[in-house]
Amino acid sequence: MISSDRLKGITPFVISVETGSFTAAAEKLHLSNSAVSKSIARLEERLGSRLFDRTTRSLTLTDAGQAFYQTCSRVLEELSAAESLLALQRNRPAGRLRLALPHSFGRLQVMPLLNRFCHENPGVQLNITFTDRFIDILEDGIDVAVRIGGPGDYPPSLGYHFLGKELLMFCASADYIRQHGEPLSAAELTQHRCVVYARHDGSPMPWSFMAADGRLLSREIAPAMALGDGEALLAAVSDGLGIAQMASWLARAALETGQLVPLLAPLTVAGLPLYLLWPRKKQQMPKVEALIEALKQLKIQ
Repeated sequence: MISSDRLKGITPFVISVETGSFTAAAEKLHLSNSAVSKSIARLEERLGSRLFDRTTRSLTLTDAGQAFYQTCSRVLEELSAAESLLALQRNRPAGRLRLALPHSFGRLQVMPLLNRFCHENPGVQLNITFTDRFIDILEDGIDVAVRIGGPGDYPPSLGYHFLGKELLMFCASADYIRQHGEPLSAAELTQHRCVVYARHDGSPMPWSFMAADGRLLSREIAPAMALGDGEALLAAVSDGLGIAQMASWLARAALETGQLVPLLAPLTVAGLPLYLLWPRKKQQMPKVEALIEALKQLKIQ
């Protein structure tokens, strides 16, 4: 390891050479003339070599001084370049990021954005958890999370951005409608095979309906199939196994290709809100800030 004593006097020496005098070097370094002169004298004493030929009018490098200057100026230039590189890296997104995403929404909607983000920010390493369970962002060391549902009134320690509300819509495959007909009212839904989302305990989620007075009502459904995974539900309905009420973001691609057809448009209701969350203390980190901005582009409906 290089002793710090070996670095003393190098900067005054190089600046003295480049400015041509101790006086000019002292002004540039905001030191006194005597401080620069003594620093050079101590450097010469430690090196055991005279670096300058001094006269009252000029300051000229000795041969030893010329060789030492070339080395020292190169070292200082490399040090300056290294400091500039570190400063640049501090302003670039880099390092490990931990994300928590809902299962289906994360895979279908968030991953395409994250893939593009990684192409644009190769210095970032993503560690992604897919779960529909509640995660304590602060306790679990999460940098950024997407949450479906929530109060929208988070503690001061959390930053958040409202992404929007999903729509809950009824869908079926074209084949299913050809075989079983299209329901024209909520009452007729009970005459069809119903595919519903299952809670963590396996119980079927009720369907939501808008009452005539504008209130949102929940109705328990006797399902032909209950699935605890959004993508499995989408696959079952696309394969003609029944009618489902599903989030707009889940059905969007299949609707665009005609794999699914929308049903009972007047019965479409607003679903859960979606939020982007992060610890406020991490928001100013370039990698976190860049990811937040990228994920604000998420399309919910």
